[in-house]
Amino acid sequence: MVVAVITCGSKADHNVVSFDKNYHVTWGNSHVTSVNQGTEVHLRMDKASGAGFESNVGYASGFFQIKIKLPNKDFSGVVVAFYLTSDPDGKGGNHDELDFEFLGSNGPPFALQTNVFANDEGGREQRFHLWFDPTSDFHTYGIVWNQHQVVFYVDNTPIRVFKNNTKIGVSYPSQQLVIQGSIWNGETWASGGRKIDWSQAPFVASFVGFGVTGCQFQSSASKDQCYISSPKLWWNGDKYLGLDPAQRKALQDARTKYLYDDYCSKHADIHQECQINKNTSYGIGE
Repeated sequence: MVVAVITCGSKADHNVVSFDKNYHVTWGNSHVTSVNQGTEVHLRMDKASGAGFESNVGYASGFFQIKIKLPNKDFSGVVVAFYLTSDPDGKGGNHDELDFEFLGSNGPPFALQTNVFANDEGGREQRFHLWFDPTSDFHTYGIVWNQHQVVFYVDNTPIRVFKNNTKIGVSYPSQQLVIQGSIWNGETWASGGRKIDWSQAPFVASFVGFGVTGCQFQSSASKDQCYISSPKLWWNGDKYLGLDPAQRKALQDARTKYLYDDYCSKHADIHQECQINKNTSYGIGE
């Protein structure tokens, strides 16, 4: 079976791909607006609704990126998310998921939460303070996912690595994942209990870069074809088996300066990978 690959050859190509090529709106249709010939999409939230979108197909590996600009006002209690999930209908329970969640704020510091679900209910939250203003311009957020590691990037800086340690019993994301983006009401937990100031509504999150670089999931029997290293599946190559020395240094710097909440500091007893991570200074679990 031939595995389809949806890809864009350059960053420029990635940025000019229209939303409809690879995505569709899943909820809040009246709160979604596209501009610039469909290459930029605005998700809007008010008291009536938020909004969300999803990729047209699922994937088994890839390097998934998008550019996001957050609401440029007090958006305390509002969550903007970009993530991969095997549970697109939100039924919960054990599933695979890789999350970027921006936790609403009234100015700096701006908080970014990452999370990993690996055939479980997650609980692997790590929170960072962003080193720039994410409301004033677009910034790039990316996830590499292959059979060796998951790497979270912010503007090409690695901030988190989750290694494949299934050989020692640590679960690892391996199911078909779809890409989702959304804006929604998270005031019960996202901003330290601060309620949404509805006088600031509507809250608008902007997304650009709808090209997808990933290996499309065809069937469980054929998904191993998405793990091979080839020019088309370049994210499976030697460069992405681990971080190079410069990337390790960038990761360590980012985590030292900006990581402020780590599940391994609170729940290491129930997450085996934390026992591996504590033996490194940057928590990559090798």
